[in-house]
Amino acid sequence: MSNVVMLTRIRLARNLRKYPFPCRLNTDGKNKVVETVVGAIKNSNSPLADDFDVLYVKDLSEAQRISLVEAHLASPEFISDSAGRAIVLSKDREMSIMINEEDHIRLQILKKGFDLEGAYDVADKLDTLLDENLDFAFDEKLGYLTQCPTNLGTGMRASVMLHLPALQKSRAVSRIAGNLQKLGLTIRGTYGEGSEPEGAMYQLSNQVTLGISEKAAIDNLKNITTQLVNQELSAQKRIAESVRTQDKVLRSLGILRSAKLISCDEAMTLLSNVRFGINAGLLEDIDINTIDKLIFDIQPATMIVNKQESLTAEQRDILRAEYIGKVLKK
Repeated sequence: MSNVVMLTRIRLARNLRKYPFPCRLNTDGKNKVVETVVGAIKNSNSPLADDFDVLYVKDLSEAQRISLVEAHLASPEFISDSAGRAIVLSKDREMSIMINEEDHIRLQILKKGFDLEGAYDVADKLDTLLDENLDFAFDEKLGYLTQCPTNLGTGMRASVMLHLPALQKSRAVSRIAGNLQKLGLTIRGTYGEGSEPEGAMYQLSNQVTLGISEKAAIDNLKNITTQLVNQELSAQKRIAESVRTQDKVLRSLGILRSAKLISCDEAMTLLSNVRFGINAGLLEDIDINTIDKLIFDIQPATMIVNKQESLTAEQRDILRAEYIGKVLKK
């Protein structure tokens, strides 16, 4: 989809029939859920059985927790409470399972680019494997039972991360958001509900899970995403003809290549400008995948985790500038 779609995510919410929802469980009960789910994965007839890590939130540093959010592997709500919570991660970090967030299981598959069918296929196979060893709470009329009624039914949230600098600049996103609600979709900031769109990155996802099949939800999201991408590309083409826009893109690249200090907010804005320039055909010597990797690598907590030492804000700004400059060096 012309690189407008950065990531695709399929998330499934599931609960175990024999346990109350996490909000009604004490720490011992949550630990039993963790043990049960991890045991089911280890006993599954899948390559996943030997290809995953289990991270217990209570054992993670604050930077490690936040880094999981920055990488879109965990939710802000999940890392806010460490008691009886764990996350299962595949080695390639394509799959994550949050245990005892709002529901007992939040299974998530992440794919680069626009691949809703591929992500759902993997999620569905893993869901089936878990179902062989776990007794999910399910009702013939209501579907999968979840703590929040808005997730009843399929328990599925399909979403795509979109880079929409042109639509953001033209202030069209607010108008689009209102229309999307009528179609059973919602558009949010970079890290989901309540977050801001950093670097013009937005999450578009389905809202309706009851009374609609997974295929119908995915098809609806796919169709609307295609329309949004076309609108963004059309707006990019118009904006890219402006000398001011061209100058902004080139200045952004120049700053990224030569800056000695750069904050995360500034870097996100400049990288967004450069990403726009690549997509609009204004820059040809930079791979857009390089920009996408930078966007995730320069996040504050992720930098601390990768450096494996505590860093002040200024030290991060210096390190960030050095790293970006080295990667984008001519």
